Amino acid sequence: MKKTFVILLVASILSVAQTKHTTSNTHIDKVLTKKLLSLVKDFKGEYGIYVRHLKSGKTVAINADSLFPTASMIKIPIMIGIFDKIEKGELKYDSLLMYRDSLLYPGEDIIGSLKDSARIALSKVVMLMITTSDNTGSLWCQQLAGTGTRINELMEQYGFQHTRVNSRTPGREAMRSVYGWGVTTPREMAELVVKIREGKIISPWASERMYRNLARIYWDGEALSEIPPYVHTASKQGAVNKSRSEVVLVNAPSGDYVFCVITKNQQDERWVRENEGYVLLRNVSRTLWQYFEPKDKWKSLPESMKYH
Repeated sequence: MKKTFVILLVASILSVAQTKHTTSNTHIDKVLTKKLLSLVKDFKGEYGIYVRHLKSGKTVAINADSLFPTASMIKIPIMIGIFDKIEKGELKYDSLLMYRDSLLYPGEDIIGSLKDSARIALSKVVMLMITTSDNTGSLWCQQLAGTGTRINELMEQYGFQHTRVNSRTPGREAMRSVYGWGVTTPREMAELVVKIREGKIISPWASERMYRNLARIYWDGEALSEIPPYVHTASKQGAVNKSRSEVVLVNAPSGDYVFCVITKNQQDERWVRENEGYVLLRNVSRTLWQYFEPKDKWKSLPESMKYH
């Protein structure tokens, strides 16, 4: 009993040590803050922006600790839940799963188009959940990960106090009615991706695999469209009627930087490229790239928009 207590105490101390989401050299960049504020001065809705340049510590925090809907960004915590099970030996990344029609979440999902009793590797389900944001695959993974309850325990363990799964999670019904599938803050979602980048989630090797998945995003028409295609990025997007969001970690020449932009209560609910939230995602991304990489002359080509 005493030995068990000591082990739990050590684990608790390590967990607390991991809750520091920013380094001691962080400081608010007033110039960059002013630039980003100019992008939202006429925005019709609520918004949150968090930016951190990992090397210099330059930071912007505009409503960065306010609660926002995650939409599909919650699939990052769900993926973490899957890798937690894999590391414990309860799942195998390359195991073959049997798809059943009862798993279907209506939409344009690839997994949802499978025939009943079709076989698919867990690795492909996870990949599609992240890269194409497959909702049927995501709900399947949420179940396999131990449901939202276990995923939320992991978020708590890693020091994220607000990032939670709401959907199909007992006790989260009230939060779901307000925020939908999940809830987070711009700062927490950005720093969660940083922890994956640094190999601090589940294990270094699990973090590496997760980071590779986040670097294969199909939906690259918003924030990613304003970053040169030859620059490595890891990201996840989210969107519901009144909210648009994206978290991106850029492996830039001058050093990695991360940012997360989330909106809510948007007046503009159109599902078009000109949606005010999508425009904000692109504008913030472009501003950051030009600010952190002023010598780079790359610019997105208007003609390339026909491929987004």
